[in-house]
Amino acid sequence: MYWEKETETMPRRELKALQLFRLKETLNRAKASTHYGMKFNEIKFDPDSFGSLEDLGSIPLTTKDDLREHWPYGFLSVPKDDLVRMHSSSGTTGRATVVFHTLKDIQGWADLIARCMYMAGVRRSDVFQNMMTYGLFTGGLGFHYGAEKVGALVIPAGAGNSKRQIQLMRDFDTTTIHIIPSYALHLYTTFEEMKIDPKKDTRLKFAFLGAEPHSEKTRLKIEELYGLKAFNSYGLSEMNGPGVAFECPFQDGLHLWEDHFLMEIIDPNTLKPLPEGEEGELILTTLTREGMPILRYRTKDLTRVIPGPCPCGRTHRRIERIKGRTDDMLIIKGVNIFPIQVEKKLMEIPGVGRNFQIILEREGFNDDMIVRVEVEKEYFDGDILHLERLQRRIVEELKSDILITPKVELVEPNTLPKGEGKAQRVIDNRKE
Repeated sequence: MYWEKETETMPRRELKALQLFRLKETLNRAKASTHYGMKFNEIKFDPDSFGSLEDLGSIPLTTKDDLREHWPYGFLSVPKDDLVRMHSSSGTTGRATVVFHTLKDIQGWADLIARCMYMAGVRRSDVFQNMMTYGLFTGGLGFHYGAEKVGALVIPAGAGNSKRQIQLMRDFDTTTIHIIPSYALHLYTTFEEMKIDPKKDTRLKFAFLGAEPHSEKTRLKIEELYGLKAFNSYGLSEMNGPGVAFECPFQDGLHLWEDHFLMEIIDPNTLKPLPEGEEGELILTTLTREGMPILRYRTKDLTRVIPGPCPCGRTHRRIERIKGRTDDMLIIKGVNIFPIQVEKKLMEIPGVGRNFQIILEREGFNDDMIVRVEVEKEYFDGDILHLERLQRRIVEELKSDILITPKVELVEPNTLPKGEGKAQRVIDNRKE
């Protein structure tokens, strides 16, 4: 059993007192690092004088550029000999960032993942198939250790090799999978090719979805295809990886574990705090990490705190699913658009398949947005009117949501590129 009732249902007043105590400890640890030692000296900040969570704004924000500038050991608060693990980000937006952990950090991370999995319903009797990449990426080992803590049987399948994944599910009665949402949709096509119905021919009960933003429609589609409950998982490598926030069985927002992370929502332009319920950039501070504490980290993720208590009884506040990242935002003809907006709208339209791609082109001074969409095979029946009607509907639906008129190209199922890692949804061919 991994139900930490006292911690998960702690009264808010006690939880805030715990946060303040742990924040003071964290500030004193952080000043031992090169980066924060310099920062604190620059602004004449004394961690011992910090008295209230309301004073959080006196602590400088931390950015990914800060982590890169002090590569590799400038954020360490302990001797290198005390470290047992290093993980890194993918480096898709620039040089990768690295995070170091002590043994206590690793054990605390495993505890958080176990808390998440148990909350969703996983027990010792379950078989957990981890379909994420192992190695420097945090998703593989993070969930692996957490599942073992719960006591589930772990199959460290890793990413890719779809037919083998399905065989493992069937041979070992897998009940729970950890999978990237775009790959879950891709994997279903392999089930179809093998003439296997995951609802009837497997014992799947739970899917944990992570590593890329996805819409509620995508989650519902995965649940429908596989006949299971799919839970949204949130994390980032700078804050351990997965296990920062997770959905409970009510699936109405993600509980962010406030005994381990201090949360703020700020306006990404003014950097001012926003009232509860307003959407902005999520800022996180580690509260228990020994090896490499990080203060007020700009995640670039856009979300909001969901006001009010959760029916599950947990007191840790919930955040809405991530809308997108501030640096994923596309600016087209002066309009701000997130790829997840396009995905959400497409998934609402009957006849649309499981994959799409956004291509951005520039002709003269004009930007064009081309959306290539896979559609169900019955639309390719020789009647061009069927395709034209669907194409018009997609254009109209997207225009009503994103406020510009895209060009829509319909393609046959399984013709767009599919990766077994994060989906590459946007190709930007515009010249600076």
